Amino acid sequence: MKRFKERLFEGPLSQEYTQSFEISRVVFEKKTDFQDLIIFETPAFGRVLALDGIVQVTEKDEFAYHEMLVHVPLFAHGNAARVLIIGGGDGGVLREVLRHDVESATLVELDKSVIDICRRHLPMISNGAFDDPRCHLVVANGCAFAAETDRTFDIIIVDSTDPVGPGEALFSEAFYGDCQKRLAAGGVIVTQNGVPFFQPLEVTNTYRRLKSLFADVGFYVTAVPTYVGGLMALGWASNDESLRMLPVDVLCQRFAAAGFETGYYTPQVHLGAFALPPFVTALMQ
Repeated sequence: MKRFKERLFEGPLSQEYTQSFEISRVVFEKKTDFQDLIIFETPAFGRVLALDGIVQVTEKDEFAYHEMLVHVPLFAHGNAARVLIIGGGDGGVLREVLRHDVESATLVELDKSVIDICRRHLPMISNGAFDDPRCHLVVANGCAFAAETDRTFDIIIVDSTDPVGPGEALFSEAFYGDCQKRLAAGGVIVTQNGVPFFQPLEVTNTYRRLKSLFADVGFYVTAVPTYVGGLMALGWASNDESLRMLPVDVLCQRFAAAGFETGYYTPQVHLGAFALPPFVTALMQ
């Protein structure tokens, strides 16, 4: 017998496809200065954050996204001291960055309400990272920060929403150009680029814009259950072409020296994530 739920959250992935979550309880709901925010509990994924009707993070599977967005560039670099995070107000990327022996992690978030609400209602995502003295929090427009700061960073992580609304500018060539200027020698920038099966233009447009700025541009993938539709693409750009092809034994040494456990990332997964299926590589043109 088909079960009908009285309370469902429906999140669109494309004009033709929608996923739904059973809502056990609405934890918090607010229209901020920038977007509609809701946090709700579900039987399958724990607490879920959605912005403007689009799921951003869930308690149960966030590790598959945050670990790969962070550990791939940081272990590839091997000696990152200064990390810039654009977006990521839930604190998951910040949490993973601060597991490394970095000097500082600067997080630039447009909507302070996201930070405050997530610290209160999704504390398991940041896990105290905002209280770490290495965390430098900047409430500002990420594009403006990249254009105006005179600081440089070893790693830049763009943990953006999809290219609609407040997140649209974080996919522009002008923004990537400013990031290129802020990147220290041997640095890496990584980006969130959606699910290629449903969002192919995110890969194509990002590839074209980064290719004009960096010597080495590509993508790697992760599997996040709530980002349904197949593999999720993460963008990669650097002027050091050797970083993407490090031997697995080097990555294993760095991972062992870091001394922490992960739920998704391993050195072997790191290397394998760059092996893309043809339907994704066809979008890189």
